[in-house]
Amino acid sequence: MPGIAGIVSTKLPEERGRIVSCMVDSMKHEPFYISAFHSEPEMAIYAGSVALDGSLASGQAYFNEERNIVLLFSGECFLDATIEAQLKQKGHRVERSRVEWLIHLYEEEGDRLFERLNGFFSGVLIDGRTRRVVLFNDRYGLDRLYVHENEQGVIFASEAKALLRVLPELREFDPEGVVQFLTYGCTLEDRTLFRGIHLLPGASLWSFEREKCHKRKYFFPETWEAQPILSGGDFESKFQETFKAVLPRYVESQERMGISLTGGLDTRMIMACLPRSSGKTICYTFSGETGCTLDDKLAARVASVCGLEHQLLRISADFFSDFSAHVDRTVYTTDGYLGATGAHEIDLNKQARQLALVRLTGNYGSEVLRGVSTFKPLGISASLMNPQFSYAHNFTAEPVANGSTHPVTFAAFREIPWNLYGRLAASRSQVSFRTPYLDNEIVALSYQAPQNLRTSSLPAWGLIKANNTLLNEIPTDRGRSANSAALVARLRRFYCEATFKLDYLNNDGWPHWLSPFDPVFKRLTASLKILGLHKYLHYRSWFRREFAEYVKSVVTDARTRCSPLWNSAFLECMAQEHIDGRRNYVSEINAVLTLEAVDRLLFRGTPVSPRGNKSGDNLATHGKRSFVGK
Repeated sequence: MPGIAGIVSTKLPEERGRIVSCMVDSMKHEPFYISAFHSEPEMAIYAGSVALDGSLASGQAYFNEERNIVLLFSGECFLDATIEAQLKQKGHRVERSRVEWLIHLYEEEGDRLFERLNGFFSGVLIDGRTRRVVLFNDRYGLDRLYVHENEQGVIFASEAKALLRVLPELREFDPEGVVQFLTYGCTLEDRTLFRGIHLLPGASLWSFEREKCHKRKYFFPETWEAQPILSGGDFESKFQETFKAVLPRYVESQERMGISLTGGLDTRMIMACLPRSSGKTICYTFSGETGCTLDDKLAARVASVCGLEHQLLRISADFFSDFSAHVDRTVYTTDGYLGATGAHEIDLNKQARQLALVRLTGNYGSEVLRGVSTFKPLGISASLMNPQFSYAHNFTAEPVANGSTHPVTFAAFREIPWNLYGRLAASRSQVSFRTPYLDNEIVALSYQAPQNLRTSSLPAWGLIKANNTLLNEIPTDRGRSANSAALVARLRRFYCEATFKLDYLNNDGWPHWLSPFDPVFKRLTASLKILGLHKYLHYRSWFRREFAEYVKSVVTDARTRCSPLWNSAFLECMAQEHIDGRRNYVSEINAVLTLEAVDRLLFRGTPVSPRGNKSGDNLATHGKRSFVGK
């Protein structure tokens, strides 16, 4: 995935450039990635960057006119009208397709500028005037930075594999991180899957001066929590005004824009307010290898109403013929944060890139605006774990939220950056990913929603109706409509909700005791035309049929190696019982396939570095001194 990497250290003077070069090389997964390198040896900083060709960050190293301030940047940062006017008044030339304006704003405001930045981003700013290096990221922490610190300095990268490539001492699982991953499907707070590597918290501003690191945050969610609550009418009016003002930032692009369209409300709001100047825009919907879901049909209707082309992007044939390669690519690209049951994501986003380099989505709207959450324990059997590991590391599901956490804070600053990161990383490996629903203005406003609107779809329908009455008449994939009180609307919603739950259960969720009846349910739902009505991913069935041999092979290898993570006795029966239809172990199988791939690709793998060394060599060694220390 595109990003940055670097070292801030006065040690290892002859090796730092070589180390960073190797780190950057480990992040170059695609031929359309471009990279850059910059160093200031007197300031102890060596850094590099990787970007999608044609993206905002593809300019790589940015300089001010005097060339005494340098910026290496990852992600996207959106320029609002206030900042643009301020910079132009000062005589600066502003190009929205580049980020030199960020350097100009830094010259004007210093560190105060970071509070005004909007988007998913991280960066290294090198100020030669004050001999100061600043490492920063967005307030949500979505543009991840993995960090390792010790007495010799700080090493950081947007991908954990970049650190693992040059620091073999860290090629081990972090036990607490593994327990969190097996409990929730992700790690929490600043913990990672890897020993000795942690995440830079969101809104971080780390300043390096005279061999000292000063750590602080430039934003806290409590700032937004302290805002006054609006009345229902005032909130809806303000929401419509804000959304229409914010959306053009995300639509504006030098490259062609693709809208990842669904049958839900969040992309519907985007389509209702889409600027008329969006002539290069194309719509698409991810779908299965055959058939059409309700999402597919509704998305096509929405695009047609808006006069835009719509295409279905289907899972490719080689996904089934070479599934193991798709799993490896997914696990490697996302550092294990998306695994076997997300192996379709890169394939579909790769197809999206062929249509448009920028992908605009409605992602995170339901979480931020309506309090929808999928963040809960996976329910993985404790028998999966090696008993000694499980006992030593308390394999239990602790709550991730409580009544004292504001629901918007939980959604924007916890659930999204922790639990939904994997799919975001897979998407961003192929396209520039955008969503208006984490724009600072929209998230800030969502804190002001009155209690009766915090989980309501009324503001969304009000926005759609005010801007496109034809879209207001199309129901969502869950049967919701603006006129929800009408009898026909209630019956439609009941049907859609019931079929959604049945389709979900038929694909993923039948409990163990109902698993033997799977063939009966499948025939019944197929005859009623429910099977595949909502879901196009069928991993539970695929693990039993198309991918059965792959599953057995990986599980057998894990058992043969006597992996310290797994209970060998449980592994022996798990795969076969799932394949035979006696149990539903899709979550357990996904966990084993994913963590075994992490171990094989990131710990035991031996990719070749640019200078020909295997990654088993410690590229961070200078004489007898290791960067990590012994």
